[in-house]
Amino acid sequence: LLLEPSTGTVLFEKNADRRLPMASTTKIMTALTVLEALPLDRTVTIPPEACGVEGSGIGLVPGEELTVEDLLWAVLLESANDASTAAAIAVSGSVGAFADRMNEKAREFGLTDTHFVNPHGLDDEEHYTTARELAVIASRAMENEDFRRMVSTVRHEIPKSGGTRYLLNHNRLLRECPDVTGIKTGFTKRSGRCLVTSAEKDGVTLIAVTLNDPDDWRDHRAMFDAAFPRCHRITLAESGGVSFPVPCPGSAMGSVRAVNREGLSGLFFDEVPEIRTVVEAPPLPARGAGKRHRTGHIPDAGGRDRRIPRPLRGGSRSRAGSAPESAGLADGTRIKRPFSDTGGLLWNRYDFRNISPTAASCPGARRKRKSRRAVSRSTESPPCWDRKSPPEKTR
Repeated sequence: LLLEPSTGTVLFEKNADRRLPMASTTKIMTALTVLEALPLDRTVTIPPEACGVEGSGIGLVPGEELTVEDLLWAVLLESANDASTAAAIAVSGSVGAFADRMNEKAREFGLTDTHFVNPHGLDDEEHYTTARELAVIASRAMENEDFRRMVSTVRHEIPKSGGTRYLLNHNRLLRECPDVTGIKTGFTKRSGRCLVTSAEKDGVTLIAVTLNDPDDWRDHRAMFDAAFPRCHRITLAESGGVSFPVPCPGSAMGSVRAVNREGLSGLFFDEVPEIRTVVEAPPLPARGAGKRHRTGHIPDAGGRDRRIPRPLRGGSRSRAGSAPESAGLADGTRIKRPFSDTGGLLWNRYDFRNISPTAASCPGARRKRKSRRAVSRSTESPPCWDRKSPPEKTR
């Protein structure tokens, strides 16, 4: 399976929902669970149960002291089963309790075809996952900065009694492919070769998963080579690159300028569609407009006055729930009256939804008006009056 994690798009899959053992790729979830449970500088005393565990290891001895970070380096680079067991016991007190914690996290991720019975991945009938769900686990783990730093490292050193342990990452694609950024290998006789890798190129990240694949190195390269040309990360707006005036009726300046704080990009597959930029900028109402408060008068076609209440948050309908009716201003501008007189949504050229008027966002709005005359109507901004200075009633 090949996954683009930010959108959840699957670019390639084959038997992706088949339950299979996952060997040491189990340690992806092991490391993530430990990282979320213990600080990296916590010192762990190695218990006897963690020593001499079958399979790969770093030769831990009972009573030896290592930090949680040292144990995780051994778990993720050397795939050490003894370090996995020691970390699990440090978190939950026993291997079984830690497996329960891993299963709880799997449920939090919404996984239904994954089950753990140990932290290292040695064979067990009740220890399984699918390529699709293992990709989800990998994508969630790669969101953790410490995890991402470790799995992208080729070599590392940790202490041992009277010397140093030299760790080498088993993922050879880290050394052979410049775009690969992690994450974990696995193998047992029952599970076969298992591999999870991530790669990043031109702002696009992909995660590949294979279970029981005898030619996994080549298959992962082939998937990345075929998929990256199909993915296009397009910058839609640089930080600060979009600037436009927002009308601010009743202010000294007449408007304020809005600028985007963050940039925006889009990910497209195969073909990049035509991109069109549209700016939607509602005006900022003057201070004093509030729910159930009279803010002004707008005559309908028959010359009658209607109250204009402040719109409800989120643009929801009022309690009355009546359908909006169309009304016309003297200058021909068409608006829709509120859903009810006690609250609702007022529409004209501008969308008033989710607007919270403040003096900071509307300079000059706190100042009282000197004139009691109605503000002249204009198509550039909706009519808005100070509560303490109502306009003359239109006849």
